[in-house]
Amino acid sequence: MARLAQTHGLTDVQREILSTVRDFVDKEIIPVATELEHRDEYPQAIVDGLKELGLFGLMIPEEYGGLGESLLTYALCVEEIARGWMSVSGIINTHFIVAYMLKQHGTQEQKDHFLPRMAAGDIRGAFSMSEPGLGSDVSAITSKAVKDGDEYILTGQKMWLTNGGTSSLVAVLVRSDEGHPEGTAPHRSMTTFLVEKEPGFGEVRPGLTIPGKIDKMGYKGVDTTELIMDGLRIPADRVLGGVTGRGFYQMMDGVEVGRVNVAARGCGVAQRAFELGVQYAQQRHTFGKPIAQHQAIQFKLAEMATKVEAAHAMMVNAARKKDSGERNDLEAGMAKYLASEYCKEVVEDAFRIHGGYGFSKEYEIERLYREAPMLLIGEGTAEIQKMIIGRRLLEEYRFQG
Repeated sequence: MARLAQTHGLTDVQREILSTVRDFVDKEIIPVATELEHRDEYPQAIVDGLKELGLFGLMIPEEYGGLGESLLTYALCVEEIARGWMSVSGIINTHFIVAYMLKQHGTQEQKDHFLPRMAAGDIRGAFSMSEPGLGSDVSAITSKAVKDGDEYILTGQKMWLTNGGTSSLVAVLVRSDEGHPEGTAPHRSMTTFLVEKEPGFGEVRPGLTIPGKIDKMGYKGVDTTELIMDGLRIPADRVLGGVTGRGFYQMMDGVEVGRVNVAARGCGVAQRAFELGVQYAQQRHTFGKPIAQHQAIQFKLAEMATKVEAAHAMMVNAARKKDSGERNDLEAGMAKYLASEYCKEVVEDAFRIHGGYGFSKEYEIERLYREAPMLLIGEGTAEIQKMIIGRRLLEEYRFQG
């Protein structure tokens, strides 16, 4: 079948990587995704396969054992994986954000210590900003770090950790008032700590507890957890970058590239929904002909395909802008906003095309219908994206009166 959302200007290496990932998705993910999702089962065999393909080190520099690929290559791989099962792309994405933050902001010792094992997939990453009472208001973080000799003592509760149980390294953002007098802007008194732990649930190291998996409507298989710190001692050399007070900026840099990848996830899920819808429309007959021959369904398919193409184009543009070294918060915000909204709409249209069968767990579209809403809130809600977009537009189009 001819595919939508083709990307022009790729190198031979990029095309080979994407072809390999696409084959893996078609053979190893799509056939088992719905069954594993219904059981809320961690896809260990799939993760092991991705590890063998080298995807955990896709953007990690070659000097640390990675493939040294671009954000665009990574985003296109995420798009393919999400087309198979969005939860698997989440397992990769949080790992990628931590590796990216280490590459961009870590000390040389931190890079040497973590990146080779992250590239091999032996260390799996998770990152933690949110807390039970703050949502998108990162400035309201209450968990804190207090200096005690050559260590910091961390206390507080974090929320919504993807890979919280299966990860062995968590980048945690907390408030650190040491060196920052009272009245300092909240974003200037936050620090990112690199917290090593054992995979699993319960007390995974002294002072650190992962209570268990949060039961979710969709986005199953991947573990989403809380993280509770109660007297957690972390050496000073595990402050990301070695200097306190920079955590907010480090996290925002990670989230910015994370938004490109959430956009890519939206593109992948929308592509799969379109594939399911256009196939079913040609198989299902009403009034003596396939429903695809009814004008109303053709209009719906036309709208779905156009949204898939538009979202993909904006995602690719945002990734290429970041790869060029330019600021891309405007493009990333637009891509994340549009791709997640269009994903929801395309999935719903495919669901409608399936009619009553779309409501059955025997059909794949039922799973997609429960997965798409997560993209509306992940890495910042639509309202947050519009705030970012609006502020950047006012910077670019400042009225000179």
